[in-house]
Amino acid sequence: MTYRVYLSGEIHTDWRERIIAGANGLDVTFSAPVTDHAASDDCGVAILGAEPNKVWHDHKGAKLNAIRTRKLIAEADIVVVRFGAQYKQWNAAFDAGYAAALGKSLIVLHGPDHAHALKEVCAAALAVAEEPEQVVDILRYTLDGTLPS
Repeated sequence: MTYRVYLSGEIHTDWRERIIAGANGLDVTFSAPVTDHAASDDCGVAILGAEPNKVWHDHKGAKLNAIRTRKLIAEADIVVVRFGAQYKQWNAAFDAGYAAALGKSLIVLHGPDHAHALKEVCAAALAVAEEPEQVVDILRYTLDGTLPS
């Protein structure tokens, strides 16, 4: 069995790299949104033309990013959504809701300080983890039944 895992959420820490490194040797493939913040913000105007109004600048970028995000979430077996401490990740909340609506296995990853704010998102998840290594342990357990040592 191979899992296709989509890694959504904050882009300012190494959580993706920690999961990917920890899953080395597991039958897992990973995908993610564009994590270059400037490219993600400016893709719409870079490709489709400048916008004098920041709202339309952001609108173009969001739509182009959604082409990738929708496809990769739809193809995923598991969606991991990370909420970081520094910023409000509204896009991550949207990805979690979209994944839940599609019936995807959802793992939410955040620190204890977000527990109350994310209670509805967490209620839709099959697991809520605080550390990337716990996500790796979930993947390992659900793939081969091995518990962490």
